[in-house]
Amino acid sequence: MRERLLGYWTLSWVGLISNIIALPIITSVISFGPPLKVANITLAISLGWPAAIVGIISSAALLAERKWGVTLTLVSLSMVISGMGPYAVVRLIILKDIFGIGGFALLTTLLSMVALIYWCNPKHRRSIRL
Repeated sequence: MRERLLGYWTLSWVGLISNIIALPIITSVISFGPPLKVANITLAISLGWPAAIVGIISSAALLAERKWGVTLTLVSLSMVISGMGPYAVVRLIILKDIFGIGGFALLTTLLSMVALIYWCNPKHRRSIRL
């Protein structure tokens, strides 16, 4: 009998929906304008879109109950944290927009850290999934 993991399905669906929504949000951040335009474009192309695409694939794998979905989720969340964390700090220091994109990036980083801690739980890798 399989072990029931609290929050598995909820976080899998939230991950799928949020990664799908992230693609147009990243596009809109790029089109905003002059403040940090080069940084916005660089991070979107190098980390934003790849992390969202990997997140979509990993969420689909989690919903299909594949073990490799957990590993791919860890990779996707690590990509988000490594890109959004420094970006949020720089944006908060230079532009001081705690209620704008900088605050949103910081909130996304913190939520991704909580999700990373959840998905690092060894029970996800010990269960009887394919």
